[in-house]
Amino acid sequence: MEVKDAHYLLVVKGNQPKLHEAVRCLPWKEVTARRYDRRETRSIRTLTVTGLGLDFPYLVQAVKIHRYRTDLKTGKVTRQTVHAITDMTAREASPQAIGRIARSQWGIEAVHHIRDTTFAEDASKIRTGHGPENMATLRNLAINTLRDAGHHSIAAGLREVSYTPFVRPLDLLGLPPTCNGT
Repeated sequence: MEVKDAHYLLVVKGNQPKLHEAVRCLPWKEVTARRYDRRETRSIRTLTVTGLGLDFPYLVQAVKIHRYRTDLKTGKVTRQTVHAITDMTAREASPQAIGRIARSQWGIEAVHHIRDTTFAEDASKIRTGHGPENMATLRNLAINTLRDAGHHSIAAGLREVSYTPFVRPLDLLGLPPTCNGT
């Protein structure tokens, strides 16, 4: 018997065209397992897909999430549909559990978005050894330090800190200034 240590919930994007099309074309209207969340307007449908010929390791369920967001400043409503797949059975992961997992994943994606747009992480030339992991750790430290200091915009916080580069970053970290900053 094969033993797996971890489960996955994988968002299926357009860079996997065959899988994306196959999951998108599943019989979603027939799904009875649904979850509606009030914190943000979204509906979650799950569908057991074993035996449907989707070629992905250990695939058991497919997920369709409709998200509706209202921009509080403009009032504009946007709608997004996300498809995902998982190796978890319906017993292991109900639509409610899938919703919690997806929500936590979007929080992680928000940090990745900041690291990519503000720090241009994807354009980084650091590719060897532990360099990429070390830089990601430093970027996360900068993001969290700026948030703790009350900055809602990480880019604006970085600009402010750059005006006094030998003093302000150390102040935020609670460290004494260097010789260059005194």
